[in-house]
Amino acid sequence: MTENEGTTESEGTRVEEFQLKGEEVVAKVKEIVHEGNVRRIIVDDADGKTLLEIPLTVGVVGALLLPPLAALGAVAAVLTDCTIRVIRQEPGEAEGDD
Repeated sequence: MTENEGTTESEGTRVEEFQLKGEEVVAKVKEIVHEGNVRRIIVDDADGKTLLEIPLTVGVVGALLLPPLAALGAVAAVLTDCTIRVIRQEPGEAEGDD
């Protein structure tokens, strides 16, 4: 797996970037979702255009995640390179979002 990772942080959130080949995208997204504390997953193509944006909240797993994953699988099948941006909520920051 070719995976380049970058991380930036700002005000209670952390953004991680992974550069992957198309066929690796769905597996990586599933892995990221299972890690927890993910607020949003954004998939960009090699030109930087956003192809798919998946907002996640606590408890959004299973059947609710299947349609975006199916769409991601279809998109990933035709991509050669893409970037996944993962926006995470830092621990202790989630309670103050009201």
